Amino acid sequence: MPEGDTVWHTAALLREHLAGRTLTRCDVRVPRFATVELTGQVVDEVLSRGKHLFIRVGRSSIHSHLKMDGSWRVGNRPVRVDHRARIILEANDIRAVGVDLGVLEILERDRDGEVVAHLGPDLLGPDWDPVRAAANLAARPDRPIGEALLDQRVLAGIGNVYCNELCFVSGHLPTAPVSALADPRRLVSRARDMLWTNRFRWNRCTTGDTRAGRQLWVYGRAGQPCRRCGTLVRFDDRGERVAYWCPSCQR
Repeated sequence: MPEGDTVWHTAALLREHLAGRTLTRCDVRVPRFATVELTGQVVDEVLSRGKHLFIRVGRSSIHSHLKMDGSWRVGNRPVRVDHRARIILEANDIRAVGVDLGVLEILERDRDGEVVAHLGPDLLGPDWDPVRAAANLAARPDRPIGEALLDQRVLAGIGNVYCNELCFVSGHLPTAPVSALADPRRLVSRARDMLWTNRFRWNRCTTGDTRAGRQLWVYGRAGQPCRRCGTLVRFDDRGERVAYWCPSCQR
């Protein structure tokens, strides 16, 4: 599931392969932008902002959001292209393919920041500010912790995996109110630590144990024993996001 660390890692790979190179092919497979032609222009930079990714080329900016199922595949040709491709970029022997992207649009480069202006501090960005993030989190004390963590206007980069894991390590249910947090800054700092540690991994780890099947505390572990106390992990899939928790460790 793409979250802020996945997008940061993806941007790093695209930057490594494309930055400073001249595009020899630009094939946008979204009707609204199908006539955009960036061939012959240089990729100046690739950057992420929360879960958003920007490839800046000349006076344009390719903005994408992976949503639930999207990805970028990049490397020496041939990188596979199928019906799910939304954009194909090539720079001689390098090919980058955006697959099943939830959002793909071509923006004016000097205005691309407008689409992310609403976001809170980026957990992996140069603007990270734990004081501001904690204040954002505490601004609505009656709001459920899980809902607040997933709100990108509070802090940018957390998805459902990290939301559930952070609620576990804080000892609170996802449905507990933000007011139950004794120290909101401690929670946002833990969030930063989790994403920062995992920014170069595709298979994220929050437990400190990178062995297969040992990486996560509760996410995806419904019906399995809690790693701390042995109580069976519960889940609720009735909402937009699936919640996982240990009924003994989280209150």
